[in-house]
Amino acid sequence: MKAASRVALVTGGAHGIGRATARRLIDDGWRVGVVDLKAAGLARVYRAHARRVEIIEGDIGEETTAQRAVTAVIGKFGRLDGVVSNAGIMIRKPIRQLTLAEWRRVLDVNLTAAFLLAKAAERALRRAKGAFVAIASTRAEMSEPNTEAYSATKGGLVALTHALAMSLAPVRVNCVSPGWIARKDYDRLRAKDHAQHPAGRVGKPEDIAEIVAYLLDSEKSGFVTGANFTVDGGMTKKMIYVE
Repeated sequence: MKAASRVALVTGGAHGIGRATARRLIDDGWRVGVVDLKAAGLARVYRAHARRVEIIEGDIGEETTAQRAVTAVIGKFGRLDGVVSNAGIMIRKPIRQLTLAEWRRVLDVNLTAAFLLAKAAERALRRAKGAFVAIASTRAEMSEPNTEAYSATKGGLVALTHALAMSLAPVRVNCVSPGWIARKDYDRLRAKDHAQHPAGRVGKPEDIAEIVAYLLDSEKSGFVTGANFTVDGGMTKKMIYVE
């Protein structure tokens, strides 16, 4: 299938990995639906690509947003071949200060939204024999203090990925676990920030967009499903001793 015929839906599309992914897909010829909050400025970000983009404003942690996004994309482009569940938030607090409402909010946006998107998009993805990609994190396997809610959601996404890969087959479902991805001010990073990575540098959103584009392309990754791809410059494989 020609890329010009393919349609994807990307959440958290106004910034960072979501924006880099949507723009990469547009450059590859895809038509793309992008979802983000009303205040995120989607219209400004995608002004130059208006004909190839459907903008959906809303809270992806709410079920109605997932349903509305899928309906809008199919309504404009006639099909849906890929979904990228990228939107995420972090509330970083000591556990004694983290409220139940805050815990649930992080779960809703980071984890439950992926379930809601998969549920809303199932029929369209089955028709297209498409693909679903979730953006998890290396924090699924390693943590800093005071990140319980965020880490729990990313671990949940890894597990949800292989569960969905079985339930939605032959729709392919994979996830990507980024490490340190600098969304802005890349030139202000220190030499030691880059040097600590075996790959020699801190990651960029485009690094993640590259592998997401590969995973959405059934002609290239048609035998890949249920997998978690760690893209972290080698940091999770680095043995660290304190002298």
